[in-house]
Amino acid sequence: MSETTSPGPYAIVEASGQQFWLQPNRYVDLDRISADVDSTVTLENVLLVNDGTSATLGQPYVKGATVELKVMAHRRGPKVIVYKMRPKKKTRRKNGHRQELTRVMVQSIKVGGKALA
Repeated sequence: MSETTSPGPYAIVEASGQQFWLQPNRYVDLDRISADVDSTVTLENVLLVNDGTSATLGQPYVKGATVELKVMAHRRGPKVIVYKMRPKKKTRRKNGHRQELTRVMVQSIKVGGKALA
């Protein structure tokens, strides 16, 4: 039988219409944030906080919980080709798209002013 290890403290936050699982000292790519590189961004839309032993679920958000992010770089995602064709009509449309992204590093997860990690 294998032992399950807890993943440590983490938070699930809502940013740019999506939900992200964030852990301290890990990076994640979000939709483009209007912030300078090496600046700090604070997210208040925290849906769930787990301190390693117990989880706190918000309804819809956890009161007093924040996540601090450090902006590492502004990048662009992979190219996605959108190709539309109507058969027997000689209609074709090819379009490419690269999403503008911001890579952020999770500095800390705080609940009520106390940092979890």
